[in-house]
Amino acid sequence: MTPLRIAVMGCADIATRRVLPAIARSDKVDLVALASRDPEKARATARPYGCRAVHGYPGLLEDPDVEAVYLPLPCALHADWVEASLRAGKHVLAEKPLTPEPERTAALFALADERGLALMENIMFLHHPSHTAVSGLVAQGIIGEPRSFRAEFTVPRRPAGDIRYQSALGGGALLDTGVYPIRAAVQLVGAELTTVAATLVRGPGFEVDTGGAAVLRTPEGVLVQIAFGLDHGYRSAYELTGTHGRITVDQAFTPSADHEPVLRLERRSGTEERRLPAHDQVVATLDAFAHAAAVGRSPDPYRSMRLAALLHDIREHAGSPS
Repeated sequence: MTPLRIAVMGCADIATRRVLPAIARSDKVDLVALASRDPEKARATARPYGCRAVHGYPGLLEDPDVEAVYLPLPCALHADWVEASLRAGKHVLAEKPLTPEPERTAALFALADERGLALMENIMFLHHPSHTAVSGLVAQGIIGEPRSFRAEFTVPRRPAGDIRYQSALGGGALLDTGVYPIRAAVQLVGAELTTVAATLVRGPGFEVDTGGAAVLRTPEGVLVQIAFGLDHGYRSAYELTGTHGRITVDQAFTPSADHEPVLRLERRSGTEERRLPAHDQVVATLDAFAHAAAVGRSPDPYRSMRLAALLHDIREHAGSPS
């Protein structure tokens, strides 16, 4: 398969730290351009990768050599630039969440489908085989019937002025770290979750929620407890409990490419640890996007739309952060 010619719209930290190096490692995508509103920043970021530096985002969309766009912009800018990219005929890989608005998310997927383009939300942990392994153990009945799911993703405080703390740019813990445990629950427990209760907390001196928690449930009564934060000690884990045992996964959401995951399996007969091979989930995500672009179809739009609906419902239940 000919590599997908991709351009990067913006020089966000996630792009420079993780995605651009992964593009260089992948043989499924070819970086052809990078844009920034700051021309010098565009040149400096593009230089190590030998791609074109573009001043301003519209220039990427006018370039016929660009087949696809990776969009790591702040959440508040996603919807408009995703739509503009699709209307320009580009496949789109957009940072999570695609949008926090269910109707707008559905409209963007409909536009992509109408134009035969792939639209994909960049939730990289979904492309790590450790979670497929967990699903397989559950399907085998290793822990019996699922009864509860708990997940937590919290990270330490960022420098003052970070976009995650700016309300106008769509910042806040729910839309940043909260996406991970919610999406894990959708993937591992079921998409038809409903929100039972939720709370959001705003730390002193912040204008956005810096932490929160929620309780959800499936129609069958499986309870889901999630926690998330932007001003906490690092925690990235989940556990799935069934009638006969429990599976725990640490470093679940943002493992390095050389990390060897360990699935901890607790049953009445004892505790077992299953070590899995290391896997580069960032390259795997890019490869999955290239495949989606090749077939001209968005992968798993329904679960992305369910994520948007749950983000909306959790915020509605929580009200304003206290």
